[in-house]
Amino acid sequence: MSKITVVGAGYVGLSVATLLSQYNQVTLVEVVPEKINSINNRISPIKDEYIERYFKEVSLNLVATLYNDTVYKDADFIVIALPTNYDETTNYFDTHFIDDTIDKIINDNPIANIIIKSTIPVGYCESIYRKYSDINLFFFPEFLRESKALYDNLYPSRIICGCPYKLRSIGKEFANLLKDASLKEDIEILYMNNTEAEAVKLFANSYLAMRVSYFNELDTYAELNKLNTENIIKGISLDPRIGDFYNNPSFGYGGYCFPKDTKQLLANYKNIPQNLISAIVESNKTRKRFIADQILRKKPNIVGVYRLIMKSGSDNFRSSAIQDIMYYLKQNGVEIIIYEPTIESFNDFTLENDLSIFKYKSDIILANRYDEELDDVKNKVYTKDIFHNN
Repeated sequence: MSKITVVGAGYVGLSVATLLSQYNQVTLVEVVPEKINSINNRISPIKDEYIERYFKEVSLNLVATLYNDTVYKDADFIVIALPTNYDETTNYFDTHFIDDTIDKIINDNPIANIIIKSTIPVGYCESIYRKYSDINLFFFPEFLRESKALYDNLYPSRIICGCPYKLRSIGKEFANLLKDASLKEDIEILYMNNTEAEAVKLFANSYLAMRVSYFNELDTYAELNKLNTENIIKGISLDPRIGDFYNNPSFGYGGYCFPKDTKQLLANYKNIPQNLISAIVESNKTRKRFIADQILRKKPNIVGVYRLIMKSGSDNFRSSAIQDIMYYLKQNGVEIIIYEPTIESFNDFTLENDLSIFKYKSDIILANRYDEELDDVKNKVYTKDIFHNN
């Protein structure tokens, strides 16, 4: 049994802490007392079916706590799972949470094995090696979906370990901890240097964002030419080289990862020839503007926004595409009302969480993902959700 400290109780940190605490002693360090109390009472602070289930049904050796001077000292592995928001002024991830945590870890435990699972710029680990030449630093990128984070840890598509060759044996040890705690029998584990692992993460998410953008632009073409989007997508997706998956149109990509990861990858392309990476970023802006313009052409007085969340079964609406559409419509004189029962207020917009009143007031209802509770006002609904999946 290993002693593991996980720093950060978001989707990444909480899911990996839950996974590893099945067979290891895990301490989860968090700064929000309400989250700590919730986790210690086995109530998930995030919406995730498998975390909620494991909290109820599985015996976990997991304790959440505020930082104290003991949490890093005796840990065999310390996992950093902190946010790295994209800074629009520097065109770079803001890594100061990770920087500060690494400084603190080195101060408390200079020989610690530090695992980064936060999304970081290509070249970040090398910059840390220049600062701390003897640091044991690893990058294990995560490939998780919101609301399915623990499931994706239990059934991982792959495990990637980024580290210098001299640390390979320690990297294998942690990779095996992840593998042994999963439910999937055959998991491919890849070993590479830190910078290559960082690139895998950003290129993987940018490819997925590109796929979202592709089918969104297909839908834009179909709508303006009065063609059936569903027929076209089904026709091309039966080609096994394309595949019938991840092809449901939307108002644009959003969420924790895609917007910031595509921008960060583009920033990493400084002085490197490219066209496609820029196009992925610009395509998402174009799609949201197109959706807003289509609504404005209908000349509504009141537009209802049905849910801010990115997808069904999630409680996250961070950077959701619909928000940019809302602001654009408001700037053009359209009154916006929002139905989002998970919150009590949202910036300077009006919430109407009585669904029947929301439906009555709205001239048009924007729904990034459709729900059957809109069936009675289907004639008011504007959505791109053809296949009713995420």
